[in-house]
Amino acid sequence: MWVNPEEVLLANALWVTERANPYFILQRRKGHGGDGGGGGLAGLLVGTLDVVLDSSARVAPYRILYQAPDSLVYWTIACGCSRKEITEHWEWLEQNLLQTLSIFENENDINTFVRGKIQGIIAEYNKINGIKEDDDTEKFKEAIVKFHKLFGMPEEEKLVNYYSCSYWKGKVPRQGWMYLSINHLCFYSFLMGREAKLVIRWVDITQLEKNATLLFPDMIKVNTRSSEHFFSVFLNISETFKLMEQLANIAMRQLLDNEGFEQDRSLPKLKKKSPKKVSALKRDLDARAKSERYRALFRLPKDEKLDGHTDCTLWTPFNKMHILGQMFVSTNYICFTSKEENLCSLIIPLREVTIVEKADSSSVLPSPLSISTKNRMTFLFANLKDRDFLVQRISDFLQQTTSKIYLEKDISGSCISSDDEAKEFLKEQAWKIHFAEYGQGVCMYRTEKTRDLVLKGIPESMRGELWLLLSGAINEMATHPGYYEDLVEKSMGKYNLATEEIERDLHRSLPEHPAFQNEMGIAALRRVLTAYAFRNPNIGYCQAMNIVTSVLLLYAKEEEAFWLLVALCERMLPDYYNTRVVGALVDQGVFEELARDYVPQLYDCMQDLGVISTISLSWFLTLFLSVMPFESAVVVVDCFFCEGIKVIFQLALAVLDANVDKLLNCKDDGEAMTVLGRYLDSVTNKDSTLPPIPHLHSLLSDDVEPYPEVDIFRLIRSSYEKFGSIRADLIEQMRFKQRLKVIQTLEDTTKRNVVRTIVTETSFTIDELEELYALFKAEHLTSCYWGGNSNAIDRHDPSLPYLEQYRIDFEQFKGMFALLFPWACGTHSDVLAARLFRLLDENGDLLINFREFVSGLSAACHGDLTEKLKLLYKMHVLPDPSPEQEEPDSAFEATQYFFEDITPECTHVVGLDSRNKQGADDGFVTVSLKTDKVGKKNSQENRHYLRMWNQENKSKAKNAKDLPKLNQGQFIELCKTMYNMFSEDPSEQDLYHATAAVTSLLLEIGEVGKLFTIQPTKETDSSSNNCSKAIQNELFQKKENQQYPLEQHKPFQGSLVTSDEEAIGTDNVLGMQMEDIKLEDSSPRDNGACSSMLISDDDTKDDSSMSSYSVLSAGSHEEEKLHCEDIGEDTVLVRSNHTTSLRRSTSIDRDWAITFEQFLASLLTEPALVKYFDKPVSMMARITNAKNIRMMGKPITSASDYEISTMSG
Repeated sequence: MWVNPEEVLLANALWVTERANPYFILQRRKGHGGDGGGGGLAGLLVGTLDVVLDSSARVAPYRILYQAPDSLVYWTIACGCSRKEITEHWEWLEQNLLQTLSIFENENDINTFVRGKIQGIIAEYNKINGIKEDDDTEKFKEAIVKFHKLFGMPEEEKLVNYYSCSYWKGKVPRQGWMYLSINHLCFYSFLMGREAKLVIRWVDITQLEKNATLLFPDMIKVNTRSSEHFFSVFLNISETFKLMEQLANIAMRQLLDNEGFEQDRSLPKLKKKSPKKVSALKRDLDARAKSERYRALFRLPKDEKLDGHTDCTLWTPFNKMHILGQMFVSTNYICFTSKEENLCSLIIPLREVTIVEKADSSSVLPSPLSISTKNRMTFLFANLKDRDFLVQRISDFLQQTTSKIYLEKDISGSCISSDDEAKEFLKEQAWKIHFAEYGQGVCMYRTEKTRDLVLKGIPESMRGELWLLLSGAINEMATHPGYYEDLVEKSMGKYNLATEEIERDLHRSLPEHPAFQNEMGIAALRRVLTAYAFRNPNIGYCQAMNIVTSVLLLYAKEEEAFWLLVALCERMLPDYYNTRVVGALVDQGVFEELARDYVPQLYDCMQDLGVISTISLSWFLTLFLSVMPFESAVVVVDCFFCEGIKVIFQLALAVLDANVDKLLNCKDDGEAMTVLGRYLDSVTNKDSTLPPIPHLHSLLSDDVEPYPEVDIFRLIRSSYEKFGSIRADLIEQMRFKQRLKVIQTLEDTTKRNVVRTIVTETSFTIDELEELYALFKAEHLTSCYWGGNSNAIDRHDPSLPYLEQYRIDFEQFKGMFALLFPWACGTHSDVLAARLFRLLDENGDLLINFREFVSGLSAACHGDLTEKLKLLYKMHVLPDPSPEQEEPDSAFEATQYFFEDITPECTHVVGLDSRNKQGADDGFVTVSLKTDKVGKKNSQENRHYLRMWNQENKSKAKNAKDLPKLNQGQFIELCKTMYNMFSEDPSEQDLYHATAAVTSLLLEIGEVGKLFTIQPTKETDSSSNNCSKAIQNELFQKKENQQYPLEQHKPFQGSLVTSDEEAIGTDNVLGMQMEDIKLEDSSPRDNGACSSMLISDDDTKDDSSMSSYSVLSAGSHEEEKLHCEDIGEDTVLVRSNHTTSLRRSTSIDRDWAITFEQFLASLLTEPALVKYFDKPVSMMARITNAKNIRMMGKPITSASDYEISTMSG
């Protein structure tokens, strides 16, 4: 690439000159490529320096220098990563600049002209490709080229960033570069001639931690299932670790569902031709992380994206102060939070904004901005650094905001009348005073006082509205008017697995509450749950959702309850209610970690009893609603909507802390559960105005004295006093760590379940199946990374049974076939893979799951002889996959397919055709394929085995007799497959001969079969009758040494059809010189007739040796006839050297067919073939080989099929 001219002081230091002319020098860096001048110790040191030193790590291996005559100063004008690239630049200079420069007389003019020309080229290139000037652009482009080259990654793999660091291999640190891409963590080092290369997929990482040791204060530890890796000496470890965390999170999301792949797709697409900047992907991921934190902080909808933030002050009228903080601006919201935690926060939806104006600046109030809302509140911000730009951005967003009609409900309505109760009345008054002082509705000032009021309990009449406000659900409801009604309408009358589960659980949802003891309450609950199941099919419905939703319906309207459920499932309790309750399991791990830190005296005891895992799921999934009396549990829900998940953790720790002594004396988990159950049952809410509702969880026997009552407000206050230091950001860090562990544990469980289910169906061992599953899953994930014919959602459906979750399409199957199947040899491998894929794809969705894959592989590797041959037969009985596939055209060419490859040592000249007028010079040679007499002797024994296998197989669902017959076109394909299968076998020649003999035998069997299945019909050509009569004479009269001419059937008129019944093709090679064939069969067997067909096989044209099957064919002219005669035990092929061209289109015999039993019996007559198909296959060796290919990062079948796997060390 051309670079802005830079001065070089020492032109030859560390560089070798390869080309030179009076003005330009082309140089190669020592230690890179080439033989002369760059090797030795100097080259080794330079290569090491290029990797270790930051200053030279990005130096391209080639460069072009410009030097004016009589000057000692050199200028770099171009550099390149490859010799080809730099040579193109060199040739351009020689053709376009060299002659022009010779005209100049002044050295300064030459310098100015060259520098101006190069800068002009760069500017033009940038203009065409829309590139802005950026210092890192060229360096990052080099890093991308290096990344793809070093690790064999395809273009689709996007590099995010790269960092200098040390990798500890054993006790030796290797200084090098860490490359972080969307799907892989890679490291490369080259020290003193020793190379270290590491490739780890993010989906394989089980642990990612930032550790501090005495030797290295900053170290990143990366664990996979099989190894652990340590990296240190980072220039900016915090930035590196944050990016690693984010990429690992995306990978875990990919394993969990398909949103991770969609996130990957949503990253900015960079044109291959344009230089890629370090900022593009990195900046996008940083922005995504900031948006996530912003949404979590202010409880905003999950599609809200942060546009920017700035420091400012906010005037707070309730305490007459200017509070220092940050303003955040996004597409639909303006938010503020104070620097001092919990002091004040503010959410202003743009839909509520009426006026945005710049007020006059003063020394007291510099750069003020006033924002007014519909509920007549005005917010005054000041000390804004770039006020004009900010106002412009807000104005732009306001123009995009559509005014949606939503009337905020006045917080005064009541579900249950409680005005007479003093405590309830006092609570309501406290809230009304608060609203008067801090504002009411979504735009109110949220302060510590707001939280304190919530902790004291929300009045019954205000609970629903405040839940909407505190959770942020009010924003989603306001921006989606009519959404819920539409969803209910669409979901009515529709049934699926989720609706069945909902119906089953409806009457189990707070059955003790009067609201759900009638059909009205049940119907509302049904509508909300069903609507959500249709909104989010990934979750659908999960047990515990019914309990939470029923409580929401008690305090909120139906639509409000729906949006509260959305906020709960999708934002506040992420992944809690999916099919594998991953979120709850993650938080269970977080809770265990918190218990270890905050109640260490109890932790070991609880772990021994296994109680934490039992209690946490029921506590967290239902927010204590299923384990506490109802009136107390709703107070917990109040706090949860205000403070989030930290409240649940604090409360759970407080419950454990209150029962430490009793739990330490427990002898088993049952006793511990009883202690905790009795404690939670005794939690009361004395302020509640609700009628007492019996709690189903209370199952205490009469002989146990009741537990002392525990006040819910005192318990919550205690949890804040003892465990209030737990921060939301700390919980998120712990969640990330646990998410890796939980999802990888679930993946291991899935693998074990799959293996346990399948091991009885196949002949593979458990170890083999586990390795195969890992390969299959890796192939699935790779296809999701780098695309394929179908998208990720089609290939992975977590709701399906374990065996069907991961699926691959044909491109991925082709790669697996080439690596693992014993029949994948030669150029025919892809065709065979396509046939097997179609056979295994039972439902025709163009995807196969692991069970289908293993069934095919098991039959091919570990099946007995009959099973293997049945699989081979089935693959060819299927209809042809597509009309584009080139079909065999000539049986003659198919015959050549075998016999041309037979070496002279295998041929035996029997004699010349006595009727050939041209004599010996004609080249009529009779090639004898002598059948092995051992095969004859053993044929009876083989038939006995066949009868035995047939009896065994009768109990199977698909008996051999159920298999359809093989027609002539399919038979040719089967023969071609068998020929290609042997191309790399040590007994290649023997197998070719055996196949030829079997083919001849089957052709004769097919001809005989025609006589028994088809009655002779009148033919327009009398020679056909003659042929049939001749065959009958041969069959029944057993006349020896008599030849029967077989006339070629006339071609079909009109369009040519290819189907199961017939396969007709055309010879695509015009003027192809073919030779007449005569087959003389002197065996005393009854079937001396031969096949009359003409097909060609274009696929064989790519083979180095054009061999053919022993297919018997005849020309279409009377003089080109095929003859059969009996000559003892030998099948004899007679070839002529005539150069007659075959007709372009002829037909295959429609009536010819063979059965599987005939195919099996014929093959059993050849010991070489029996031995080949009986040969055991070492599966682990093939799996190891597949892994090695992946570790080297080499393509499997094409440039787009890559397999990258963890490389230990």
